[in-house]
Amino acid sequence: MMTQRTLGEWLAYLEQLHPSAIDMGLERSQAVLARLALGKLAPRVVTVTGTNGKGSTCAFLASLLRAQGLKVGVYSSPHLLRYNERVIIDGVEASDAQLCEAFAAVEAARGAISLTYFEMGTLAAFWLFERSQLDAVVLEVGLGGRLDTVNVVDADIALVTSIGVDHIDYLGDTREQVAFEKAGIFRAGKPALCGDLDPPQPLLDKASELAAPLRLRGRDFDLQVAEHGWSWYGTSGEGEKVALMDLPLLDLPMENAALALQAYLLSGLPWSPAQLSQALVQTRITGRLDRRVIHWRGVAVELLLDVGHNPHAAQYLARRLASRPLIGRRLAVFGLLCDKDLEGVIASLHPLVDEWAVAPLATPRTRPAAQLAEALTNLGATVKSYASVDAALEGQCANATADDQILLFGSFFCVAQALEWLQRHPQEGGIDGSAG
Repeated sequence: MMTQRTLGEWLAYLEQLHPSAIDMGLERSQAVLARLALGKLAPRVVTVTGTNGKGSTCAFLASLLRAQGLKVGVYSSPHLLRYNERVIIDGVEASDAQLCEAFAAVEAARGAISLTYFEMGTLAAFWLFERSQLDAVVLEVGLGGRLDTVNVVDADIALVTSIGVDHIDYLGDTREQVAFEKAGIFRAGKPALCGDLDPPQPLLDKASELAAPLRLRGRDFDLQVAEHGWSWYGTSGEGEKVALMDLPLLDLPMENAALALQAYLLSGLPWSPAQLSQALVQTRITGRLDRRVIHWRGVAVELLLDVGHNPHAAQYLARRLASRPLIGRRLAVFGLLCDKDLEGVIASLHPLVDEWAVAPLATPRTRPAAQLAEALTNLGATVKSYASVDAALEGQCANATADDQILLFGSFFCVAQALEWLQRHPQEGGIDGSAG
């Protein structure tokens, strides 16, 4: 029977359900959503899109809402180790049984309508959220905005984190085209927020066309970062200026915390500076500026995991690394997908890395290690190639002293491989510490 499938069997089934992995458009999802008779998922719905920073913005906002005792659902993608990571209900990953039940409900409703893996997963998350009687849901857009399945739900507040050129085949090759796609999540008369300091005109035009009250970073809200703390300035729904001073520095991007704070302020919920500050400090995301200590043959070595895989993310990572000088060396483990901008990713990071270990990723979409090595060698870097991310990580562990840092980055695949390695080597991966 359909309901007896395991989660693994369901995911394998979803992968072969539709002729293409990505098929932009809302018609199929809207039709199935109507058959599922899902109403509003929760009293508060926030949708988040952007080239970078979606995950941390969603995590910050969920922390702020949960600090008020609200029951919050978060939908995000991709996952690192388990599909369950994509659907969080009140701080806990959805169980295999919950996901299987949700997939069965969507499967029964879709009839002859073909859905992609992402469409099935998104509708299943929505089905679970509505049944969980949540106070708020935070939805991360998978790709773009306008034609992404998440956009079948009307948001009360729509957030755009940043606008860069990525996924050219689907979103266009200019910031203007990308901005048009991302502004597709805006709704008539509902607040729209943008964390990009230079929002392209199509985004401004869309907000104006919909009479969506637009809050822009640098105009309506902003942050100031100092050596030992940071401050935030925002504007309430009534237009009053609000500030939070002397906030503790965060490892995750503070511009995304600033965007989340502005969204929270517009929600009209209680404003307690101490509570808000604590919620931000406690926010963690696996694989994003994720600091661990691993023990390798008697030596404790710092490992920093980051899923940054495009130039914008690499530049942010470089700024954070430059702000924390090391006593020893920085040893990189690096892998990248073939459709990512290799030169753009390594440009800002190669001056901060002493030695590189490159490897192919466990996917047909990987860039060969030889290409990575050639690009780095051309910049004058010291590079060694390995057959796998595991081998590269072990090579750098063997090479490292207690003063060194191993930086493992470049892809979700890369970080997932490292997390699996840590699970398989508990004696070496005696992990103490986390992001922070």
